[in-house]
Amino acid sequence: MIKILLLLSGGLDSRLALKILQKQAKLECIYFILPFSSGCCNPFCSLKFSLKEKTKLKIVDCRKGKLLQEYLDIIRKPKHGHGTGLNPCIDCRIFMLKKAKQYADKKNIEIIATGEVLNERPMSQYKRALEIVEQESGLQGRLLRPLSAKLLPETNAEKLGKINRNLLFDICGRSRKQQIALAKKYNIDFPNPAGGCLLCEPGFCAKLRPLLKQKIKEIDIELLKIGRHFENSNILLGKNKEENDILEKIHKKYKNSILLVPEQPGPTAFVKSREYINQAKELMQKYSKHKIKEIKSC
Repeated sequence: MIKILLLLSGGLDSRLALKILQKQAKLECIYFILPFSSGCCNPFCSLKFSLKEKTKLKIVDCRKGKLLQEYLDIIRKPKHGHGTGLNPCIDCRIFMLKKAKQYADKKNIEIIATGEVLNERPMSQYKRALEIVEQESGLQGRLLRPLSAKLLPETNAEKLGKINRNLLFDICGRSRKQQIALAKKYNIDFPNPAGGCLLCEPGFCAKLRPLLKQKIKEIDIELLKIGRHFENSNILLGKNKEENDILEKIHKKYKNSILLVPEQPGPTAFVKSREYINQAKELMQKYSKHKIKEIKSC
């Protein structure tokens, strides 16, 4: 039986790809934790599904170290451009598939599969984009998209009869009717689409752009996801008690940062440099419902 490595996001399409292929191949899954992912799918969701399906799952964390810096370089200068925000969709797919290929080659896995659907996403899943991704990831003839396979060229495995093309599908477009019908057929649960990529959100991109000019650490990305930001994210104010607590925890790990805590109920301020302390205090008062009489500096 042929070996296949499936990129599992945890969403409906990749879950269906697993169900479609599991009777034809010895499957293994790989999940990428990307720095700016958001929404319903997460490693625990994917792990739970892979355990249920008795399929091994490899998790690759791209939020730190060399992989983070490599991913940030892609955002800074994507070969195939950005989408509506800072999202480098085509380059992002190529990045993940190259890493998947490295893993597959070590494990002697012949085919890499994804849950991609032709014309489902406007930037990365139209026909030419799918061709570019296959070519530049070095997976010519090895990249299988089972949900739309009948609308795409045959993989080497299909040509050799190792994969039965008749058991694959010809789904196209943004409607999910066929996928939902298949989910009922296979009796699988799936999360509703929610969120996606923070790089598509204008507010988040406005905070990230100035930081891309310098080296970004994992902790900087954590900070981007919470609070009100001022002075190119040199001042952050918590929006509620939960965010105040998170800022306090991050302050303990962030070298040379200052934490300003009001004695009265109000926003905690996380300050990256002492030159912003007075401005931070003014902002704390501005965003507080109560008059702040005293502020503790940590």
